[in-house]
Amino acid sequence: MKCVIIIDHTLPLGLIANTSAVLAMSIGHKVKGIVGEDVVDQDGTIHRGITQVSIPVLKGDEALIRSIRTRLVKMEGDHLYCVDFCDVAQKSRNYDQYKSHLRQTSANALNYLGLAIYGPDKEVSSLTGHLGLLR
Repeated sequence: MKCVIIIDHTLPLGLIANTSAVLAMSIGHKVKGIVGEDVVDQDGTIHRGITQVSIPVLKGDEALIRSIRTRLVKMEGDHLYCVDFCDVAQKSRNYDQYKSHLRQTSANALNYLGLAIYGPDKEVSSLTGHLGLLR
């Protein structure tokens, strides 16, 4: 299985970091087994489980993210999972406000800041293999 995050490279650094964090948390919450078990070091200190898969952060822009998301909506199922992060989410102060604003916004009016995709290597690569790393 493969996991990638695509971020709009034109965003300020703080929004890039925030978008990546939100997407990673959302994937970690929904994808069973992606986070490993806690590990105890030699001194007996517990280190909480982290992701068991590498998560490359890829460079995109709003139009590219929208295009990939549109393709994903048609492909998504039990084998492919995606999470998007849009301007409505970024501007909302809490989840209730996000839900309320999103329900009142057309999908075409959303500006996508980032997208996380988890699924079989071949399918994820077919969507993202041409993208470079965000540096």
